[in-house]
Amino acid sequence: MAISSIALCSRALLKTGCRSITSFDEGTAEAEVAGNLYDTTRDALLSAHPWSFATAQATLARLDVQPVADYTHAYQLPSGFLRALSAGAGRGRGLDYRIQERRLHTHSTEVVLTYVFRPDETEFPPFFDQILIARLAAEFCIPLTDSTSRSVALRSIAKEEFRRARLIDSQQDTPSVLDDYTLIGARN
Repeated sequence: MAISSIALCSRALLKTGCRSITSFDEGTAEAEVAGNLYDTTRDALLSAHPWSFATAQATLARLDVQPVADYTHAYQLPSGFLRALSAGAGRGRGLDYRIQERRLHTHSTEVVLTYVFRPDETEFPPFFDQILIARLAAEFCIPLTDSTSRSVALRSIAKEEFRRARLIDSQQDTPSVLDDYTLIGARN
């Protein structure tokens, strides 16, 4: 079920004991707090784990500008980019690189980037909706209710939801294999 940013915030507000909202611009304290905290909370949660629904690969476009030092080429990061997971030449890993000034710097003439991006809210799976609602409720609690004890309880719930969501997400991938581990190679 696709949920909008307003619906996610409204559900979080209900968990704090506050009124729901219909718009970030409605002029209430709830709308102001939700509008100010939603984007950063969403992006922080998306960046905190390599979620399968928010992970992509892209071949990057090389820029004309060259880095000042250390690397020979600079590449444009994709739109919606939040965090790099790995980079490679012709594949998604194995490259020496650095992200600086919102560009990827490397010596390679070709870059395939594996990264976490910001998907539309309608693309969030139900397990991520739940962690985002729980985290938003924890973030909204103190500015709206001044209740530190309720905030602590909501943060504990959000932490448990995050653990559960990571577990569900990790089950959607083939378990990783150690490719080149010297101790395994020595045993053969």
